[in-house]
Amino acid sequence: MTRVFPAPRLLQAPNGWHQHVNPSRHLVQQNIVNITVNNLTIPFPILCHSTQDAHSSGIFSGDSPFSHSFSLLMFNLIFITSITRIVRILLKPLRQPLIISQIIGGVIVGPSFLGRCRWFQHHMSNASSTFLVNNLGVMGFMFFLFTYGVKMDPGLLRKSGKLHVSTALIGITIPTFTVFAVSLCLRKNMDKELAKIPSLGVISGYLGVTAFPVLYHILKEFNLLNSDVGRVSLATALIGDTFGLIFIMAFEAASQGEVKIMNTVWYVISLAVVVSFLVFCVRPAMAWINDNTPEGHPVHESFVLAIILGSFVMGFITDMFGIAIANGSLFLGLTIPNGPRVGATIVEKTTTITNELLLPFSFLLVGSQTDFYAMSASDWTRLSPLFVMVITGYFTKFFSVWITLYFWRVPFRDGLTLSLIMSLRGQIELLLFVHWMDKSILNVPGFTLLVLMTIIVTAIFTPLISILYDPSKPYMVNQRRDIQHNPPDEELRIVLCILDTENINGLIHLLDISNPTSSNPFSIYVVRLTELIGRANPLFLDNEKQQVPPMYQWTNTINILKTHQQLKGTFMKLHFFTSVAPKQSMFRDICELALEQETSLIILPFDSVDVRNHAVKTVNSQVLNNAPCSVAIFVDKGLFQMSNTGSSFRRTRHRFGLLFLGGGDAREALVFADRMVANEDVFLTVIRFLSHNFIGYNELEKKLDDGTVTWFWVKNETNQRVAYREVVVRNGEETIAAIQAMNDGAFDLLIVGRKQGINPVILTGLSEWSESDELGIIGDYVSSEDFFGSASVLVVQQQILRG
Repeated sequence: MTRVFPAPRLLQAPNGWHQHVNPSRHLVQQNIVNITVNNLTIPFPILCHSTQDAHSSGIFSGDSPFSHSFSLLMFNLIFITSITRIVRILLKPLRQPLIISQIIGGVIVGPSFLGRCRWFQHHMSNASSTFLVNNLGVMGFMFFLFTYGVKMDPGLLRKSGKLHVSTALIGITIPTFTVFAVSLCLRKNMDKELAKIPSLGVISGYLGVTAFPVLYHILKEFNLLNSDVGRVSLATALIGDTFGLIFIMAFEAASQGEVKIMNTVWYVISLAVVVSFLVFCVRPAMAWINDNTPEGHPVHESFVLAIILGSFVMGFITDMFGIAIANGSLFLGLTIPNGPRVGATIVEKTTTITNELLLPFSFLLVGSQTDFYAMSASDWTRLSPLFVMVITGYFTKFFSVWITLYFWRVPFRDGLTLSLIMSLRGQIELLLFVHWMDKSILNVPGFTLLVLMTIIVTAIFTPLISILYDPSKPYMVNQRRDIQHNPPDEELRIVLCILDTENINGLIHLLDISNPTSSNPFSIYVVRLTELIGRANPLFLDNEKQQVPPMYQWTNTINILKTHQQLKGTFMKLHFFTSVAPKQSMFRDICELALEQETSLIILPFDSVDVRNHAVKTVNSQVLNNAPCSVAIFVDKGLFQMSNTGSSFRRTRHRFGLLFLGGGDAREALVFADRMVANEDVFLTVIRFLSHNFIGYNELEKKLDDGTVTWFWVKNETNQRVAYREVVVRNGEETIAAIQAMNDGAFDLLIVGRKQGINPVILTGLSEWSESDELGIIGDYVSSEDFFGSASVLVVQQQILRG
C-alpha cells in the first residue's frame, strides 16, 4: 500500500530548509501527474511514500524494529531519557539545573551530533516516527504549561508590593524598548519575516520577560523557593508573566491582521469568548468541585478525568481560533483552584506523565531543529542582528533589575542574586522558539542561536546564584539565644511547630510543665507547617494580620490553644502563624521566625510510630543544623493527652528523668528540667554518667558540666522532689545497661541532651544502633518501641554559635 504526498511538502520544510529524506527507505517512485484546471494542464510532481506497520513482526522473522514508527518512538524515549540522565550526572557537580541536561540531551540526538551520522539517519528516524515525536513534543509543552497554570495563584498579583511591581515593570520595559530600538536599526540586514514589526516586537518582549515556570522549576531544584530572594523573584516573575501573556496575545492578533484586518477582529472576539467561558462557567465549576471535596479525601476520578480531557479540548479550541495551542491549557490551568484538593490532585496526576513521558519528546523536538552546522554555514550578516538583539536584551535585563533593586536598598549580594535569577531562561523560551519556527519568524540558524544563548546564560548564571547566595547565612548569629542564658526575670520566647493538628494535646501539656509564671512568662509563636502541594508560591502568614486561605486554615486547633491561653492568663501569650512551603525548605520559615522574634527555643514534634516519616525527618534535621537558638524535639507517646484540655494539669503528679551525659546539650537540658521542677507536681531524677577514670573528657567541657551540675544541686539541695545520682561507665554497653537498670517503667518524661559535647567513651559501640540521627544515640534508644515503659522523650540541643 502507498500513500501519495505532494513532492514539495515532503522535500522542503516550512522555514525553507531542506529536510533529509532517505529514498531507499521511503520513496517508492516519483511520477509526474498532469492536472487540468480551467482547460489549463499543469504537470504536478508527486512522491509515493511507502507506509509500514507500526509494530515489528520480530527479529526472528527477519524484521528490524527500527523500521517501524512505534518501535522507534519507544526507542527515542528510552534513548533521550538515558542521555539526559547521563548528562545530568556529569553536570551536577558543576551545579547545573536539570533543564540544561534536558536541552543538551535533545541537541545530542539532533542533527548537530548523532543526526549527522548516516547510520543514525538510516536506522533511527523515519517520517512517521518524526511526526509522532514532534506532536508529542508539542503536547509535552502544552501539559507543562497546564500544570504550572494550576500551580500559579493570580490572586497574588493584588498582594504584590511596590518593590515587586517596580522591579517587574522596569525589568520588562527597559530591555523591551531598548531591544526594539536596536532591532529597528538593524532591520535592513534581517530576513523578511523577522524584519516585520510584530516579529521584532514579540522577540523584544521575550527578552524583557522572565517566565514564572522557569524560575519556579530552578528555584525548587536548588531549594530556594521560600528564601528571601526566592519569594521576591517569584512575585516579580508572576507580574512579568502577565505582561508576557499580553505581548503574546498582541503578537498573535497582529499576525492575524497581516492577511486581513477582520482576522484580527475575529481573533479578539474569539479570545474574549474563550476567556469569558473559562471565567464565568469553568471557574465556578472548579470551585464547586473543590468545595465539595471533603478535606483529606481524593477528588472523584470522573472530575479528574474531565479536567485532564478539558486541557486537550482547550488546546484544540485555541488552535482552531489561531490562539497558540499551549495557551488554551494554560488558561484552563489558571481557572483551577491551587493548593489542596483539586489543584494538588491534578498536579499529582499529571506531573510524572508530563515530566517523564511527554517532556522528553519536547526536548527531542527542540534538538531536531537545532543545527550548529547550519548556523555556522549561514550568512553571519543575516544572523548578527538577532545575536545583537539577544545580547542587548540580556545585558539590559540584568542591569535594569540590579539598578532597581539598588534604589530599593536591597543588599548588594541579594540584589546581584535576584538580577541573575531574573535572567534565567528555560522551557517557556524553548516553546516560544518552536512557535516562532511554525510562524516562519525564525529559520534553523536563528533557532539554533537562540537555543545556544539559552544554554549559555542559564548554565553560567545558575552556579553563580549558588555561589553568591547562602540562604542560611542570616541564621548564623553569634549572640547567645538559649534557655541557659535567658535572663531569669524575662519572658521565655518559644517557637512551637505543629505538623499534625490532631496531636496537639501533648505539646500543650509540655508547655504547661515548662512552668510559665508571672515573673517568667512565656511568649509562644505557634506555626502550622503545611507542605506546598498543588501551588507554586510558598506562603508565610501572620494569622493576626493576614487572611489565611480557606484550604490552609486550622481554626479548631487555634481555638483549643486560645482556650488554654485564657486559663493561663498573663503567664502565656500565643501568636499564630501559617507556613506553606516545600518540605525541603520548611526549616527556613521556622528559623526566620525564631530569628525575628529573638526566641530561645524551638520545639519540634516527632512521630515515634513512623520514625521514617520523610517530611518530619527532613524538617527536624534541617532545623537542628540551621537554628539560631536552642531546639527541643518532643517524642509524644500519648502520656500527656487528656480528654479535656481545660482540666487542671497540676492535679497529677509526674515523674521525670534526666540523663546527663555531659556537653552543651546536656547542660541546656538540665536548665530546662530545672524550670520544670519548679512545678510542685513534678518529681525529677537526674542521673549523671561519668567515664571510668575520667577518660576521654574535654577539659573545658568537663569544667562547664561541673559548674552547671553544682549550680543545679545547690539550688535544689533541699528540694525533696529532686534526686541526683552519678553512674560510672566504661563504654556504651555499660551506659545502656545503666539506663535499663534505672528504668522501672514509671517515668512520664525522659529528658536528654542530643549529642553536642558528649564524652565519646560513654557512647563507644553504640553508633550503629541509631536510626534517627536527629534524636541522638541515647535519645533514639529511649524513644524506641523496644525501650520499656511509655515515657515520652524530650531531646534538647543547645544553640550552636555559627557567626
